[in-house]
Amino acid sequence: MNLEILQNKKSECRTWKNVEPWYLQLQEVFKIEKNNLSIDYGDWFSVGTKEDVSIEEQEIILQTAKSLIPWRKGPFKIFDLEIDSEWQSNIKYNLIRPFFDLKDKVVADIGCNNGYYMFRMLEDKPKRLVGFDPSPLTLHQFEFINHFVKSDIVYEMLGVEHLEFYNHKFDFIFMLGVLYHRADPVGTLKSLAKGLNSKGEILIDTFMIDGEEELCLTPNKRYSKIPNIYFIPTISALRNWLERAGFEDIEVIATTITTSEEQRKTIWSFDQSLEDFLDENDKTKTVEGYPAPKRVYMKARKVL
Repeated sequence: MNLEILQNKKSECRTWKNVEPWYLQLQEVFKIEKNNLSIDYGDWFSVGTKEDVSIEEQEIILQTAKSLIPWRKGPFKIFDLEIDSEWQSNIKYNLIRPFFDLKDKVVADIGCNNGYYMFRMLEDKPKRLVGFDPSPLTLHQFEFINHFVKSDIVYEMLGVEHLEFYNHKFDFIFMLGVLYHRADPVGTLKSLAKGLNSKGEILIDTFMIDGEEELCLTPNKRYSKIPNIYFIPTISALRNWLERAGFEDIEVIATTITTSEEQRKTIWSFDQSLEDFLDENDKTKTVEGYPAPKRVYMKARKVL
């Protein structure tokens, strides 16, 4: 597979009719050069304060951030401008944070969206951070934030299926909220294994259903109004998938029920969110009648 051709997509997408306005708007932001800005790696990943920029610069930053709506992952605070994303991604990050050490490691985030998790990971001083996501919108959101952070994070407009062909392997791979979007979950997990160095580790989360048996739900058309959801396993089924894909030392970190504290609509997101995806008379079910979203977080090591 020739990844160079696919990687050129990053440049080519700038000219697409629906993408060009984002890129042109970013050019105004790129003219704002600031160095040695304060960075807060907390729940609101923050860069600088409003005292660092002029009123005119604040307006450019505001209008650019608005042009990049919807912001699904975050939250961010850029020169005190609060970008309150649909997902309070800090909740997920704080949950998994005790279970990894990234210092001096080569790390990938598959389905990285706008890079919120990678920006938080900078505090751990990894050797290299690479994000994989084919979305032009989230690429531009990342570039907007990273223009001021000035990190060495690499953003590739590639998917998990390209991981095994990438120009180097990884010590640690995150894949958060991706597996249920894949029609071949075992094949996807095998791609993660092929992208790892010896003894490399993964940390994933995915939708789950309760039950002791090795079964999975296959939604008809939509799940929680999401169209591209294929398989939702029990923990036992997911463990089997991981073993078949070449993983061992499989650890269940946590299971969580998604709540409106973590996912909700804001002025920076879509006009619908979790509350619109659940049965209005029974919040334990989706609007389609399936069990409401529940997630399992698992960590595993590549078999030698």
